[in-house]
Amino acid sequence: MSKKNIEECVRESLQGYFRDLGGEAPDGMYDMLVRLVEKPLLEVVMTHADNNQSRAAEWLGLNRNTLRKKLVEHRLL
Repeated sequence: MSKKNIEECVRESLQGYFRDLGGEAPDGMYDMLVRLVEKPLLEVVMTHADNNQSRAAEWLGLNRNTLRKKLVEHRLL
């Protein structure tokens, strides 16, 4: 069983995304990628922090209010 790091997984997914575009130009990739990565990141961190926003914010290196805003944006609250 091979272990892939997150960077390798993202790289492979992006290569697949470009293959699936079939030569079409991508649009808004940065925002799309941040949105797609941020939600599962917040879900997993909040689970491991037992839904303690202060702890999760500290682990993420975010202000607690910023974390709360992001949780609301992703409908995780």
